[in-house]
Amino acid sequence: MFFLFQPNGAIAMHFCFSGEYTPRSLNNIMENPTTNRYEAAKKLIEAAGGKLISMYSTATDGPGVMVIFDVPDPSFAPAVSGVVVAAGAMQNVRLIRLFTQDEIKVVRQHAIKLKAAYTPPGG
Repeated sequence: MFFLFQPNGAIAMHFCFSGEYTPRSLNNIMENPTTNRYEAAKKLIEAAGGKLISMYSTATDGPGVMVIFDVPDPSFAPAVSGVVVAAGAMQNVRLIRLFTQDEIKVVRQHAIKLKAAYTPPGG
């Protein structure tokens, strides 16, 4: 199986966190428009042993963010998400595990091996 290793030898698993700011968060940001949410996200992710890869602002369903990060232990990803939601900063949050193309290649190889063991409804 393919894994992406971090410089410290840990396995990196990539996640995408997206969500919308709560009204309280938006009011706080408008009161201090130079606030740096990147640094806050980076600090939280690094506390989980991870690395913030990129962060973007979004405006699809309301002002929000999309953060791509990696963590060596996948149980930290929902913990990061939960901390942000519990703090009242974000709403309508989605957390998605991202796979590299090399990881997907392995998944496809597993699927080929498993295909014969599955019978679909009506099959």
